[in-house]
Amino acid sequence: MKETAEQYKARITGYVAGVNHFKVFQATPKKLAKLVKKATARKLNERPASDKWSVSEIVTHLAESELVIGYRLRLMLGSNGTPIQVVDQDAWQANARYLIKDTKEAFQLFEVLRANNVSLLKSLSREQWDYYGMHQERGKETIARVVEMYAGHDVNHMLQIEHILAPGSHETIVEE
Repeated sequence: MKETAEQYKARITGYVAGVNHFKVFQATPKKLAKLVKKATARKLNERPASDKWSVSEIVTHLAESELVIGYRLRLMLGSNGTPIQVVDQDAWQANARYLIKDTKEAFQLFEVLRANNVSLLKSLSREQWDYYGMHQERGKETIARVVEMYAGHDVNHMLQIEHILAPGSHETIVEE
């Protein structure tokens, strides 16, 4: 059963409840690097189940998601209240073969894009953090809320990766 937009928001923001969202957002590249640096190519490309992503696919998803957040942030800064289109993550993943082939390349793309987005966010005034877009499914989302959502998204995927890379563990995977 697919989650509703409200269920997704509650689950994702629950991962970062009570913590500094921006710090989680900033720390993800280092955490991700530590998780994947010692894994073999075989382990990175192994799917824990036929309907679950491999570590390489998750890293690719994070890189492509970083393109999305960067674009959304810039849309909101350029036109407060702008419409925000939904992204079909499965369609994007299906078209990401170029990145899935090389986890290191996907990680490097994620790292560079995240550093760029962190720099952009650090440059914002307090008022700009309240700029918003109207997400097609989730409604009004300020820049602060987008950072909270992506921080929770990061934690969700770090938990998936930890689980996949844990010795002998493929029984229960956190949902996409």
